[in-house]
Amino acid sequence: MAGQTRGPEYDRIQRVCSRLAEARTRGEAGILIAREVSAYSLFDLQVIMGRVRHEVHRLPPPYRNAAGPYLLSQIVDAHHSLLTSCTRGEFRQMKEPLRERELYLSYLGMIPDGCYAGDPKAEYLPQFHSPLHRMFYYLLAGYVMFVQERPGHPVGTPFPGGGKVEERDGAFFCPVRDKHKDVSFAICNFCPARQADER
Repeated sequence: MAGQTRGPEYDRIQRVCSRLAEARTRGEAGILIAREVSAYSLFDLQVIMGRVRHEVHRLPPPYRNAAGPYLLSQIVDAHHSLLTSCTRGEFRQMKEPLRERELYLSYLGMIPDGCYAGDPKAEYLPQFHSPLHRMFYYLLAGYVMFVQERPGHPVGTPFPGGGKVEERDGAFFCPVRDKHKDVSFAICNFCPARQADER
C-alpha cells in the first residue's frame, strides 16, 4: 500500500465502509452517508475546511480565482445538501436502486487505503492530521456521485490547461475524466461524467 502506515482509525474507516455497503437504493445510501458525516465534530469540520482553503490558496492566482469557488463548493455545498436532504426526509422518498451498485461497492472498497495515501507530514496542520478527515471528503464525493448522480467536481469547475466540467442534455462531461486512471485513489475513476471529447 502506498502512503503512510495504517493507524488506529483504519478499522473504523473499514467499519464505516461496510455499513455504507448495505445500501441498496440511492435513498438508503444518502441516509447512511448523512449519518456518518453528522458524526464529525465542529472542530473536525474547522480543520477540514482549513485544509481546503489552504489548498485553494496555494493555487496560482489566475487559476485560483477561477477554480477556487468551485473547489470550496465541492465540500460546502455537498455537505449542506446532504444534511438538508436528510433532515427534510427526502432520502426516504428515493426508492430507486443505486444505478451502478458494483461501482459503488468498488468505491467503498477503495476508501480505507485511500484515506492513508500520501504523507501526513506534508498536510496543512499536520498535528491535527487524521485519515478520518480524508474520509469526510470521500463520503461527500460518494454522496454527490452515487446519490445525486452528479460529477464529483461541480459543473463549471475549470481545470489547468483549459476545459471545465459541463452538463449537456442531462449528461455530464469532464476534460480530465480519463486522465487519472492510474491514480487508484482518484474519485475520477468512479465519476458519472464522461470524458469531454466523447459525444
